[in-house]
Amino acid sequence: MSTSTDAATEAPTPRRFRIPFWAQIFIGLGVGIILGLVARNFEITWLTTTLTTVGSTFVKLLQILVVPLVLTAIIVSIANLRQVTNAAKLATQTLIWFAITAAASVIVGIALGVITQPGAHADLDPADGSAPSRTGSWLDFLNSVVPGNILGLQVSSSVEQAEEAISVTSSLSFNVLQLIVIGIAIGAAALAVGKKAEPFVNVARGGLEIFSKLVWWVILLSPIGTGALIGRAVAVYDWDLLAPLGIFTLDVYVGCAIVLLVIYPLVARLNGLSPLKFYAGSWPAIQFGFVSRSSIGTLPLTQRVTTHNLGVAKEYASFAVPFGATTKMDGCAAIYPALAAITVAQLFGVDLTITHYLLIAFVSIVGSAATAGMTGATVMLTLTLATLGLPLEGVGLLLAIDPILDMIRTATNVAGQALIPTVVAKRNGLLNLERFNGNTFGGAITRLEDSEDALDEVTEDDRELVSA
Repeated sequence: MSTSTDAATEAPTPRRFRIPFWAQIFIGLGVGIILGLVARNFEITWLTTTLTTVGSTFVKLLQILVVPLVLTAIIVSIANLRQVTNAAKLATQTLIWFAITAAASVIVGIALGVITQPGAHADLDPADGSAPSRTGSWLDFLNSVVPGNILGLQVSSSVEQAEEAISVTSSLSFNVLQLIVIGIAIGAAALAVGKKAEPFVNVARGGLEIFSKLVWWVILLSPIGTGALIGRAVAVYDWDLLAPLGIFTLDVYVGCAIVLLVIYPLVARLNGLSPLKFYAGSWPAIQFGFVSRSSIGTLPLTQRVTTHNLGVAKEYASFAVPFGATTKMDGCAAIYPALAAITVAQLFGVDLTITHYLLIAFVSIVGSAATAGMTGATVMLTLTLATLGLPLEGVGLLLAIDPILDMIRTATNVAGQALIPTVVAKRNGLLNLERFNGNTFGGAITRLEDSEDALDEVTEDDRELVSA
């Protein structure tokens, strides 16, 4: 009698069924697509509005965390370095790999444009084009690198008039490049001050942990947020306008696919890294970049997967990933401008020479750094067209389908922003290979969950390498 009682007492409590986090995200995407189709086909305005509001709110939640997260992360990282000179060495290697992959990407874009002739097959009237209100300039870097205030915040106002009423709307934005400059300056100053700055650095460390926790809480909403974003894309985007620019659209997606499936895997393999393990670890950020169309909005998630999944040392990743979010854009700054410039030239009957193609490559490699901190592919496109002497009115012909193209462009950007820090970390002994090789699709998202109680800290040997 007592034996059976003891057995009953010792019987394990059955575990409550729980849907894995990765499965929740895919379920959210599926539900979002269905809701988007319903909203579009049945013209349900309130459903479209709801999807738009929920999706944009989710992105905003991540964006508002960018400023404190990036600032505290860079301050702590720089303060942890024993010699600031090594940061310059890592930054130089990062820029070199940015340039190498950008060059390969723009070659893909030019080759596709020359072979497929997208402008010749486009059913558009050049007279319908209009120049954009905002254009890229080679002076953008100088204009954006110097912060206007200590947080790099910018205020813009717009005036709208409806009948007799006039409304003034103000919006607050930030420049990630300026945040990096501010963080490096403060961190270097704290390093130079020494022990007297320890209380300040400890506050920054505590702030970093707090904001990292907040990021994770927002990430937990990913199934809802990504579902709403993809639903809005299905419901709102002008898919019917793809036909006149069908070849151009296909070229952009094929070009990005070549970079994602050929060039990036080759770079990883040449540096002794498994492409499958890389994509398994970085997939949460890549898929979110696809549905959000925002490298900056994806930045907190990109930085998290780079350290927790891919195993890049935090001291380096805290600088490299935000820096990549402003300058590493193979989708928006290499493939797209190359294809778009060729398309616009063909639409307006301008014959491109080898000099033009060399200029396209030059702008794609150097221009993304020149326009760092300026968001949007339109900035790079106008810079490319202006450099080639092509009519800026061509931009207006391509903007109608830009959101559809921006999905794959941003996914490509985010993949590159995670890959290059991983490669540079591997080459400098700052990569946790055991963590990197442990990535599996689906399991990488679970790892983000599990990492809350076991944050990956670099070893003392890593710190020696960072400061060497």
